[in-house]
Amino acid sequence: MEQVLADVPAQLADGERLKQLRRSRGLSIREVARRCGISHVSISLIERGRHSPSISSLKSVLNALETTLSAFFSDPLPACAPVIYRADELVELADGQRLSYRQVGRNLAGFAMMILHERYAPGADTGESLYGHGYDERRSSEEGGVVVAGRLELTVDDQITVLEPGDAYYFDSRRPHRMRNPFSEPCVVVSAATPPTF
Repeated sequence: MEQVLADVPAQLADGERLKQLRRSRGLSIREVARRCGISHVSISLIERGRHSPSISSLKSVLNALETTLSAFFSDPLPACAPVIYRADELVELADGQRLSYRQVGRNLAGFAMMILHERYAPGADTGESLYGHGYDERRSSEEGGVVVAGRLELTVDDQITVLEPGDAYYFDSRRPHRMRNPFSEPCVVVSAATPPTF
């Protein structure tokens, strides 16, 4: 006989935590149901606190949301994150000199998107070889951005394009790509990637 949710900590019974986690992943109830093989009606009832799932059912739903029971019960919910991030609160991911990637938010675990304020000094380059990123090759990974100042040379696959201020890009980030600034003035880009795989 399967252990039911009533046998685990009582704070889980209301389903609100599950709903917030699902929404933070940008998934519909029907998409979660498709991924885990549990009916969308059952998931809706769980989220509204009208049904207590078995432990194995809850694990299936959490697998579809790419988390574990342990993380689900111990990690703070993404909904608790700040809404506003001041310039000095952005997290530097690069050297901050020749190349700057300033991330909005400190811990993106559980989030569906990454936003960066990028700065390429003259001569800055993401690397001599093309790279692609994505944590799951079966799922799409997307990247887009807008050049705010300066010029950026973008290579995707074997196509090289120079972007001017106001120009934008948007592509599957699993495709091999490279960004560099071979010009004499700094380049500033605001970009986003989903999922946050940088």
